[in-house]
Amino acid sequence: MNARVLLACLLSLSPLAGVEKPNILLIVADDLGWADVGWHGGFGKTPNLDRLVRTGLELDQHYVQPVCTPTRTALMSGRCPGRFGPQALSPSNLRAMPLGTTTLASALKSVGYRTHLAGKWHLGARPEWIPNAYGFDTSYGTLTGAADPWTHKYRKDSPYVDTWHRDGRLFHEEGNATELVAAEALKRITQGGDQPWFMYVPFHAVHSPVDAPAEYKKLYDGVRFHDDEVKHESRLRMAAMVAQLDAKVGAFLEALERTHQRENTLIIFTSENDPLRGQKNTLYEGGTRVCAFVNWPGKLKPAKVTAPLYVGDWLPTLGGLTGFAPATDLKWDGLDRWKVLTGEDAAPAPRSIYIAHPQGRSLRHGDWKIIAMNKAKAQLFNLAADPYEKEDLAGKEPQRLQEMRAKLAAEFAKDDKVMPADLKGLPH
Repeated sequence: MNARVLLACLLSLSPLAGVEKPNILLIVADDLGWADVGWHGGFGKTPNLDRLVRTGLELDQHYVQPVCTPTRTALMSGRCPGRFGPQALSPSNLRAMPLGTTTLASALKSVGYRTHLAGKWHLGARPEWIPNAYGFDTSYGTLTGAADPWTHKYRKDSPYVDTWHRDGRLFHEEGNATELVAAEALKRITQGGDQPWFMYVPFHAVHSPVDAPAEYKKLYDGVRFHDDEVKHESRLRMAAMVAQLDAKVGAFLEALERTHQRENTLIIFTSENDPLRGQKNTLYEGGTRVCAFVNWPGKLKPAKVTAPLYVGDWLPTLGGLTGFAPATDLKWDGLDRWKVLTGEDAAPAPRSIYIAHPQGRSLRHGDWKIIAMNKAKAQLFNLAADPYEKEDLAGKEPQRLQEMRAKLAAEFAKDDKVMPADLKGLPH
């Protein structure tokens, strides 16, 4: 059987056999908390996001890594970030994944997509580690993490202070980062052509430094967030940034409808890190369970998906949906969850979600979750009965604790504990 016939056979097994491949708009908000959005009763004005949740699938238990670089590594590779080494477990400007790693972008590109990134990369800030080296046809925004929304500069003491780029070439540009990133994304999704497109928009919003144009602050005229003026102003800036993010999503929707692409565009929205226990950079639910949804008119019926999903599921899921068939075992930790999203698999079997961190690690399996910090006793929680992780059951459930320890140890054993030799000594 020749390669062309084999590919045709594989594509015939795809859920989209005989159907035009959808455009894919993947939006990632940075540090958007569970209680920041309207559909969770939060303080932020998010009418566009709220509408997409109402008309789409709310992903009620969507898990990410506790911080930026690890989440993006899992999203792009379908693997737990520790598989690539300790440099992928912390916010870093080092190369997170080896060159040649199959990514969401390269997989979709191989099945006919044009692939674009507008926003924050944070998976390697040197010229040889840019998004274009990992399957993106075009890239724009910052190569590093927390860039200023107005100057677009990274930290002053960093060798990567200048980070605003187009296809890896650094340049200076005036304007607010969220506005510029959204404008770039709009240009790509409306440029026309016969190919389906994958548009990855990892916004800088709402990561610090937190600020937004005055027009978004005016949306909260008359709202008092705190009696203390400094705290009020801080929350106002955050609320404005949330509203700006929502407005840009609204602009994407308007453009898709205007160009008659809405019915064939799958929209995925997630945040990076998150009133659950803990916060960003912790292994409690507040650091790893985020607000997320998926929306595809006519293809996915409005519902709430309560099955646990992981950010690393998106590569296997979208790969399976679009006919990507890897030639070798890519050792994905994520799972193809398309049947869970469509409701065909309404009661999926328990699965493990493993999350590593420099100070420890956690694992959820079914309703149970273990947290094992490096210098503390392991904690055990039943998330179905105790979603806020208030009662540690480690002392009451010794057998369960032992079983969860074994599962956690098996996952930890797969991590690479040694940084790649060529990265040692390089600035982070």
